[in-house]
Amino acid sequence: MGAIIVPGMYQLFKGETKNFENAFDMNNVQLSGMPLAFYSGMYAYAGWFYLNFVTEEVDNPERTVPLAICISMAIVTCCYVLTNVAYYTVMSAEELLASEAVAVTFAEKLMGKFSVVVPLFVALSCFGSMNGSTFALSRMFYVASREGHLPEVFSMIHVRKHTPLAAVLILYPMTMLQLFLGDIYSLLNFMSFLRWLFIGVVVLGLIYLRYTKPDLPRPFKVPLFIPVVFCLTCFFMVFLSLYSDPVNTGIGFAISLTGIPAYYIFIYFNHRPKWLQRALDCFNRTLQILLVVVPAEQ
Repeated sequence: MGAIIVPGMYQLFKGETKNFENAFDMNNVQLSGMPLAFYSGMYAYAGWFYLNFVTEEVDNPERTVPLAICISMAIVTCCYVLTNVAYYTVMSAEELLASEAVAVTFAEKLMGKFSVVVPLFVALSCFGSMNGSTFALSRMFYVASREGHLPEVFSMIHVRKHTPLAAVLILYPMTMLQLFLGDIYSLLNFMSFLRWLFIGVVVLGLIYLRYTKPDLPRPFKVPLFIPVVFCLTCFFMVFLSLYSDPVNTGIGFAISLTGIPAYYIFIYFNHRPKWLQRALDCFNRTLQILLVVVPAEQ
């Protein structure tokens, strides 16, 4: 980030501001393009809730989790805004949209031969982001399995490393599948629709509990208008994306609805067909042997 921000700020102080003229011109803004714009922007901040997935593994979470979220959001916001300002000191909006790798184009225009290392920096940044995603999201599969919503093996831990190895490995085939679904913008619409739909529902649940169970212990509490505004923003993006891209969002919504009958058939009524139970037992046992994992309580 520093390799981009520092030269960009130098250009800005030199007076390179022509690309900022009419920067907020609304004449060409289309309502149908707003969801993707929001999704693309908020995707850059998507890591803010990852720490919530590993609360069980955090020391003093009542203090650490909100402090980490507030500090990281402030740092990421500053870096993200300054990086975009740096880009616009040497690139127009049209050039930025046409570029396949904005950081590389920026470096080629400003840094000369040093630009060859920028793709390496980008790759390292992506690696760090994926490391955090893998660490956090695997715990979601781990807990879902522990609650009986997924095969038992995903809640087992490695005998030596004490990590949910099976829950980590399941992410890889899912990630590879997503890579072949289409272009990045279709993928953003498809996945972000579901992400922000469920985030909005979760925050709506927080508002509901604030009124129905006001006496619950709340180590970290924010003014009510913050979750209300956040929840309204989530649902605004979700419903607007149904209008702007009904195919991808409709497919995503239909896939999520299949979880309702699956939950009642296999979880709520606790009644699985014998053939399915035998298959799950075989699956659990095979992976348990191959991955050297055991139930967490052992």
